[in-house]
Amino acid sequence: MSPLSTSAPGVRQAAFRFRCIACGTLNDSASQDFRCAHCGDLLEITYPRWKEASPDAAKLKSTWRNRRLSSEPIDQSGVWRFRDLLPALETDQQAITLGEGNTPLYELPQCARSTGVPRLFAKHQGLNPTGSFKDAGMTVAATFARLAGFRWVACASTGNTSASMAAYAARGGLRSLVLVPDGKISWSKLSQALDYGAVTCQLRTDFDGCLRLLQQLVLRAPVYQLNSINPFRLEGQKTLALELLEQLDWQPPDHIIVPGGNLGNSSAIGKALGEMHGLGLISRLPKLSVIQAEGANALVRTLREAGGKRLISVQAETRATAVRIGNPASWKKAVNVLEATSGACEQVTEIEIAQAKAEIGAEGIGCEPASAVTLAGLKKLLKQGFVKPEESVILVLTGNLLKDPDFTLGFHRGDLFRGTPDESASARLDPWRRPPIVLDATLDAVIRTLEQAEKS
Repeated sequence: MSPLSTSAPGVRQAAFRFRCIACGTLNDSASQDFRCAHCGDLLEITYPRWKEASPDAAKLKSTWRNRRLSSEPIDQSGVWRFRDLLPALETDQQAITLGEGNTPLYELPQCARSTGVPRLFAKHQGLNPTGSFKDAGMTVAATFARLAGFRWVACASTGNTSASMAAYAARGGLRSLVLVPDGKISWSKLSQALDYGAVTCQLRTDFDGCLRLLQQLVLRAPVYQLNSINPFRLEGQKTLALELLEQLDWQPPDHIIVPGGNLGNSSAIGKALGEMHGLGLISRLPKLSVIQAEGANALVRTLREAGGKRLISVQAETRATAVRIGNPASWKKAVNVLEATSGACEQVTEIEIAQAKAEIGAEGIGCEPASAVTLAGLKKLLKQGFVKPEESVILVLTGNLLKDPDFTLGFHRGDLFRGTPDESASARLDPWRRPPIVLDATLDAVIRTLEQAEKS
């Protein structure tokens, strides 16, 4: 079978082009591995017409605000509501949408007190339709896959991407193929892909091995790749930043802190910040920082050991499954974003992740382990003096608590780190543990438990 073209009939490319992030070559179409034909680096989407006639910032803000009152499905989407800065559709009905976006911005008063940062907030992307930030990118990428005439879409995944892709494929009448590493993802995430009808293959390799195989597959078969190297994905994901700044009345925070896995999300947010600044939607750039798990710290090592000039791959190992990636595809984009926004990159331990997750949970806000690296990383950036207590900080929470319930249950039962090198150090987590209490079914037993809890 021969692959189809990204620029097949149905995809309007007059308003956008593909640009290589390394050599800058512009093209109207892209190969199915989304790499530059000249130098082999990744592509991004650019909008040449903005140079000729830049969109009016005040008019854009007014348009986006008014669309929030609309009952049209495309306006109910927190992604497509910002479609003026996305690749254009011929009709609004072409969008494959599940009403994604529109995620809340929470204050974190308890975490603010414990860290000493009074203006601390969480943008919770885990409240998207399939429970993760992936939906914001998938609505755009799946839409353009269908417009280009593809019947099959595919992804390599540690869980969240597969759930999101399968849902949007099902919604759009497409077939989906999922490649996941055998035994190394959350079953809660995999169950979503199964329920949404994906053909799911568990490969005896890690995520990076799954991605390598996928990139070979799309060059030989008419299958459209929906991993974050797909630039349409990042266009959708950049709306996280647009929505966030709108929620802040277009007053930029001092810091935005994101988890770092395959690094597509930090790349997308950084792209959005640059575009907003260039269009006059915001007056300055926030510092965007990336936090990784210590056992999956490819970007940290790339910056510290190679000055950001070449990727230092790692054998990824962390319980934060969503960021268990050792060879991140978008590392160059992430390096560029860190440089452009003067951001930082830090790593945190498994114990620090578990504690931060419990602290966020104590706010009544659940998140998956990978999201909690942001709070753990903030603590380190505060100690280093990179973040000042008087500054405003936004933590991006990328996934829902229910994405990885085994982690949460293991934490509160006290057996999460049993039999591991972290077992002795995990005693410091005891104050945050809330294991279930087994009692006799008597009123006195329950009352005694209440009285004991009142003393603690």
